[in-house]
Amino acid sequence: MTTPRLVRTRTQLAEALDAAPGTGARARRAVVMTMGALHEGHLALVRAARERADQVVVTIFVNPLQFGPSEDLDRYPRDLEGDLALLAGAGADVVFAPGVEEMYPAGDPVVRVSAGALGERLEGAHRPGHFDGVLTVVLKLMHLVRPDVALFGQKDAQQLMAVRGMVADLDVPVEVVAVETVRDEDGVALSSRNAYLDAEQRRAARALNRSLRAAQAAAEDGAPADEVRRAAADVLGSEPGVVVDYVALVDDTATDVPADRTGRAVLAVAARVGSTRLIDNVVLTLEGR
Repeated sequence: MTTPRLVRTRTQLAEALDAAPGTGARARRAVVMTMGALHEGHLALVRAARERADQVVVTIFVNPLQFGPSEDLDRYPRDLEGDLALLAGAGADVVFAPGVEEMYPAGDPVVRVSAGALGERLEGAHRPGHFDGVLTVVLKLMHLVRPDVALFGQKDAQQLMAVRGMVADLDVPVEVVAVETVRDEDGVALSSRNAYLDAEQRRAARALNRSLRAAQAAAEDGAPADEVRRAAADVLGSEPGVVVDYVALVDDTATDVPADRTGRAVLAVAARVGSTRLIDNVVLTLEGR
């Protein structure tokens, strides 16, 4: 079992990257960006990175720019010691865990990355400025780590869309790879926020995955886009204890697909269970009848 090297500053990171296994002119470097409170979903990203690269860097940073004024920045779980224990043997060579002052030494950055119209839809409509904060820190970390490949979970589908858009639009020389959502035995997508759910809320949270499976079944049966979306909405809306934020069937820019859409689409859902906000999604192929 190999314990990754922990670094906290830019200087330490640069030194660690030069010294890490796999360093060389033809070495391939991967990065997995996290906010800590790691679970099996994060470890799946690290293992996928290990398969694709000679050198794997995991970043752990709770980014204040992506939290709104009424969101859970202070409450967000932090357990660096536990995270390092989980990463031991998972395939990470270096863990970069900077403080806020290290990432933003001049305070809140004046220059930020804009997610554009995508950042105003779905999650962006409920969390104004969230994706601007995400893209700003992702680009900073890409500059600091200089990866060849960056791996992100499919569970955060809109984040994945935003990162891919930024990399394409700004000519960032990084391959962005999506890794399939990891779920618990009850179908609930793994998330650090699941720790906030009590037993009754956990049972209610299963409705998100059931709604996705209903949409998938409808799509496989040849239902048109509106019926696929309705199948998910009916399941999610009928679950007591779940307050639906949205059920959306969108393309890769998070734009609602037209009724006659065929081909790839993403069915994305968001809901509140108690005080906890959960998201999930499934990638579908719409065939239409």
